[in-house]
Amino acid sequence: MYLGIDLGTSEVKLVLLNDLGTVVAGSGVKLDISRPHPGWSEQDPEAWWDATVTAAARLRAEHPQAWARVRAIGLSGQMHGAVLLDAAGAVLRPAILWNDTRSAAECAEMMAAMPSLPGIAGNLAMPGFTAPKLAWVAKHEPALFARVAKVLLPKDYLRYRLCGTFVGEMSDAAGTLWLDVAGRCWSDGLLKLTGLDTSHMPLLVEGSAPSGEVRDDVATAWGLSRGVVVAGGGGDNAASAVGIGAVRPGEGFVSLGTSGVVFVVNDRFRPNPSSAVHAFCHAVPGRWHQMSVMLSAASSLAWVTKLTGAGGEAELLARMEALPEATHVAAPLFLPYLSGERTPHNDANARGVLFGLTHDTDAGALAYSVLEGVAFGMRDGVEALRAAGTEVGRLAVVGGGARSAFWVQLHADLFGTELVTLDGGEAGGALGAARLAWLADGASEADVCRLPPVRQVFTPDAARAARLADRYDTFGQLYSTLRPHFSPR
Repeated sequence: MYLGIDLGTSEVKLVLLNDLGTVVAGSGVKLDISRPHPGWSEQDPEAWWDATVTAAARLRAEHPQAWARVRAIGLSGQMHGAVLLDAAGAVLRPAILWNDTRSAAECAEMMAAMPSLPGIAGNLAMPGFTAPKLAWVAKHEPALFARVAKVLLPKDYLRYRLCGTFVGEMSDAAGTLWLDVAGRCWSDGLLKLTGLDTSHMPLLVEGSAPSGEVRDDVATAWGLSRGVVVAGGGGDNAASAVGIGAVRPGEGFVSLGTSGVVFVVNDRFRPNPSSAVHAFCHAVPGRWHQMSVMLSAASSLAWVTKLTGAGGEAELLARMEALPEATHVAAPLFLPYLSGERTPHNDANARGVLFGLTHDTDAGALAYSVLEGVAFGMRDGVEALRAAGTEVGRLAVVGGGARSAFWVQLHADLFGTELVTLDGGEAGGALGAARLAWLADGASEADVCRLPPVRQVFTPDAARAARLADRYDTFGQLYSTLRPHFSPR
């Protein structure tokens, strides 16, 4: 039996996985976020541990026999957060999270000081990453910064509490801006930018390798056997990819959640920072991955549903799908930049736009415009991945948007690649973490990293893609024309 722990932003989730690859049970505890100032986002690491202990106790109480057979634990979690510890291992301040934007000035300073940064780290300096957060602390909380002995990522703080050791792994470390992503090791030059060195960093292992054992006192308190192995684990997206079996080059997934992600596995480091593509290590040895990220995907559908006063997303989608295709072709164009944009524009000032409204535009047409605009934005991300040399093969579609067969088919047509939805729906970091624990216990990738049952296959429709080509081109021209007129937020 294998335990997967996923430390998300809003919830800690635990799953038990048996050696047949079946999820036996799960448990979760919600988390709160503190926003003491505009643009700040923080959490108390002690709250993470307390929530994990509570979820573990529930799982143990509800499934005592399965719990007693746990052989290894895997960890997944929200990336980029900064947990600062002193020399005694005590937390110095609340963790600064991935969605905290206070360090924009520090990002610009880092890029100016080291123009070669993106080629080493695989990414542009952005406030979401860990290193700029430490630069901010050094500038604004210098006395506290002087006491920093270790910097851990969120899930690695849980490992510290489980094992008493400072260990991280490649996929999460690749999101700090301190890692030499090609070499899979800490970069002295990048660390020096923020006044740190390798002594401040945890040791690194591969995500599928053992990273330590659960401390005896924790094992006793949790009702576990002695010597339970803790795997390296993975950052949330890499662990989710392992959860759906995406570990071979070309495999990956499309996430149509609040934001939109295209994740593709690579056999080598393939950076393309100029298009805001993220290039990270994967959670399994000898592989990397690229991600394109757009900031408003399914959240755009929620927005237009509220805007039109429809009875719900399902009702609005039904009205849209009932329209003839001629109405789709004549619908307004939508720029889906309601929260700015990441890939490929890296434009925080970008705005959402509806272009081409007429007296005939109704709620159904607006719904189509939004679905199409998001799909166009996701296509931009796929093209940025391809420009970096990534071969995009069959992709699984996850997230709330996967429930719309129309929307998934639209993405397949625009990507020109086969998409599938999975039986059971979501790719979960907790499932991927449990699979990484299974690997750390000695199992093979072939046995562990299997694709869940496919629910539906979506084959690209070349004729429809050809009909969409002019609208896609106009979509790109519209953004280019309007970009100079977007004002700073």
